[in-house]
Amino acid sequence: MDADTQRLIEAAREAQSKAYAPYSNYQVGAALLTRDGRIFSGCNVENAVYSAGVCAERVAIAKAVSEGCREFVKIVVVTRNGGSPCGICRQVMFEFAPDMQVIIADLEKILQTTTVRDLLPAGFGPQNLS
Repeated sequence: MDADTQRLIEAAREAQSKAYAPYSNYQVGAALLTRDGRIFSGCNVENAVYSAGVCAERVAIAKAVSEGCREFVKIVVVTRNGGSPCGICRQVMFEFAPDMQVIIADLEKILQTTTVRDLLPAGFGPQNLS
């Protein structure tokens, strides 16, 4: 495992520990690597109105974008059982980095390495609005 992936896994696990998930009890952490080497992490934040919740992947991306970063290289998503990003997260990732590497891990190991494009084939992106 390369050093970037190790740093991302550690950051995602740390973010997972901060998740606010009183309804599902399904804590998710994500850590995003930008082209310039910065890491942005996020955790899921649930709400009593379920649709108002925000996934960890989208939190990490929003943090990066709010800091001026829009070029993403890799994201690690950590859950207790290696759950894959939801459809909305796949769409948001596709918006910025369809070829970004996605690493899905549980609490102990990497379970899958793929790309956003493979998770969302025929995704809808900015080019579709031209």
